[in-house]
This record gives sequence, C-alpha cells and structure tokens, in this order.
Amino acid sequence: MINKLTLQSVINKYYLGENESVKWNIKNNKLTIPFNSSNKEVIGKVVCNNFKLEDSTLAVFDTKKLQNLINITLGDILLELEKVNKTCTKLLISDPHFNLTYSLADILLIGKVGTVNEPEWDVVLPLEDEFLLNLVKAKSALADIDNMIITTELDDNQTRMCKFTFGDEQGHNNKITYQMYGDINGEDINLPFNSNMFRTILNVNKDLESGSLSISSRGLMKLEFSSGDILSEYYMVRKENTSF
Repeated sequence: MINKLTLQSVINKYYLGENESVKWNIKNNKLTIPFNSSNKEVIGKVVCNNFKLEDSTLAVFDTKKLQNLINITLGDILLELEKVNKTCTKLLISDPHFNLTYSLADILLIGKVGTVNEPEWDVVLPLEDEFLLNLVKAKSALADIDNMIITTELDDNQTRMCKFTFGDEQGHNNKITYQMYGDINGEDINLPFNSNMFRTILNVNKDLESGSLSISSRGLMKLEFSSGDILSEYYMVRKENTSF
C-alpha cells in the first residue's frame, strides 16, 4: 500500500509537466526514477523509500495518463503487477472503490538518461520553504519572461551574497532581485538559467523538509530536496543563446 498523495508527489517531482516516458526501477522496496527533459536542459532522479512493490523495472511511457488514473483514487492505494512471461505488462491500481489498469510499455521504448560529471561547487545555499515561496513569487510576478540571472556579489557589509535577478537581461525594465546567503566561494559568477523550469522544480518540491541549491561557475545548477521518504535531485544547465 502507498498513500495517494505520496505517489502523486513522486510523479510530480519527475514529470515537471513534460517528462512523459521514464523507467521505474524498484529494488528492495526502493523506487528510483531517473529522467531528463526533452531538451536535455534538466537531468535528475527521484527516489522513494518504503515503496512496497516487488523488484522490477516498469516502462511508463505516458505519465500524464497514469496521473489521470491515480487522481480518481482516494486514500491508500494498492499497487500490483501483471506479467506475461516474467515481463511486466500492466500496473494494477486499486482503492476501496476503484480497480484501475495502466498498460506498461516495452522497456526498449524508453530512452536512456544522461549522466552528469559533478564539478566543484562554487556556491551552496540552504533551501527552506520560505526561500522557495519567495523565489516562486518573484518569478510569477514576471511570468512572461523566462530569464533568470544568478550572480555572486558583495553586499554593503562586504559579505558575499548570491543574487537572483528575474527579468530583462539587457538591463532596462521589469526586474526583480532576491538575495540569499550561504557557502559562497565563487567570485563574479554571472549565469543565465531558464526561470520557467526553475519555478516548476521549486513548485513540485514545496513540501520539502530540507534542501540545497548549488552553483558551479561552469554553468551548472544542482537542486536537492528531501521530504519524508522522497528524495529528489535535479541538474540544470545554463541557458544557451544569450550574451553571457
């Protein structure tokens, strides 16, 4: 059995509104789902401990359809597998009222997820729910602009800070800045990222108990979140085709 809200949270954390086709890897009651966005801008994985399903690899080709099925259930749900010649062909979902069937795809139809060579991190910031809320509000105020520039600067007390600037990168109108402090070693970092994807990642992890945001001057961001039995991790590359 697994709580519906927990399963929905797992799915939302990798789906991000676009990642339809993934492999669910279950071993020793631990679910691991690696994924990457269609444009390879984001690579990550979601892990759920205490996921009580037999060891298997499930090919989920259409995550949106699976979401729609789970949405009509209530409370705790039971997950079971239907197999043909030891191959998992269906995911059976049931609660006290509904019996649902989700058809699994051929494993070969699911593309391979890339890997990341993790660099030395120049910035490591702790993430709390207040920071997530503020960053999401800042982005939402300029919803039609997808630019976010992350810089490292000195504040008035000559303390290093990390500044998030949402808005026009050319420097003329409609800008919002937000400052955060943490372990900041890199100087003069100036990197553009896709603020739409950034906001989406933050939104699906608003239930965090702990988290961190790391930046490398080489153009890579890492976001990590922990919430109960769920761990989520995202690597996001800097935007291309900019003046930076």
